[in-house]
Amino acid sequence: MTAASDELRAVGDALGSRAQRDAPLGARTTYRVGGTAAVLVEPADEDELLAVARAVGGTSVPTLVLGRGSNLLVADRGFAGLVVVLGDGFEGIEIHGHEVVAGAAVSLPVLARRTAAAGLSGMEWAVGVPGSVGGAVRMNAGGHGSDTAATLVGYRWVDLRTARAAEAPAHQLHMAYRHTALSPCEVVVAARFRLVAGDPGDGAAAIADIVRWRRANQPGGSNAGSVFTNPVGDSAGRLVEEAGLKGFRLGSAQVSEKHANFIQADEGGSADDVAALIAHVQETVAATTGVALTTEVRMVGFDSAAPGRR
Repeated sequence: MTAASDELRAVGDALGSRAQRDAPLGARTTYRVGGTAAVLVEPADEDELLAVARAVGGTSVPTLVLGRGSNLLVADRGFAGLVVVLGDGFEGIEIHGHEVVAGAAVSLPVLARRTAAAGLSGMEWAVGVPGSVGGAVRMNAGGHGSDTAATLVGYRWVDLRTARAAEAPAHQLHMAYRHTALSPCEVVVAARFRLVAGDPGDGAAAIADIVRWRRANQPGGSNAGSVFTNPVGDSAGRLVEEAGLKGFRLGSAQVSEKHANFIQADEGGSADDVAALIAHVQETVAATTGVALTTEVRMVGFDSAAPGRR
């Protein structure tokens, strides 16, 4: 047994009955493919998350914080580390005038509908993103002409290295397109948004328009949304289509025939097939158009040189 596995076993022992071993992980993602987590823990609230931080802090155990799994691809061999899934205590929504405080585990579509119904505008776009508030803060999620940075004014996080909680204004995140300065050890537990007054009817109509657009233009099934970030001034989907890859299949994975920036996995398919198809698309687009596409999807459990890494 290696030192790394000894550390992981010690962390699992320290977490006691809260730790799940060989927990299905791919099934917790929107791709619905991939392997297991060596250890998974679901802290119910911030105190329990701090206990997890005390158990893992000071070790070299790889740690992954998992939200709704809508931007994640887990290798078929799984993840040889600790996965943290925030529990029910992180699903609260509080509305104070124009400010909204949402727990990191709150679903973005739920937040969009709740704020619109309360007569607040600014989060309607989020109904089209099947992720969580924590994930949205971490990667500055966005769509339909807006993003998280547009309304985020502050956030709270727990540092898994130091087992301390802290709050900070949003500007400390240095938010950019699908990027923030958060380190992997900093777990977002809540976010504070400042919205503007709106009409509930107008908000409901805007949300309905976004839902209709998604159904008309984006595929269903098992996928993680847009696979590649859009190059400046261009569309990743257009580039993939120009390379002749719309509908292209590799094993159990296929470039969507509806939208070329989506890759779908067959039911019971292989995550490694998805990763190989991502790499094939990158290589073909680079050879055809000269553009190097960068993935939005986070690859977990793959080697650093694995397909899809760029």
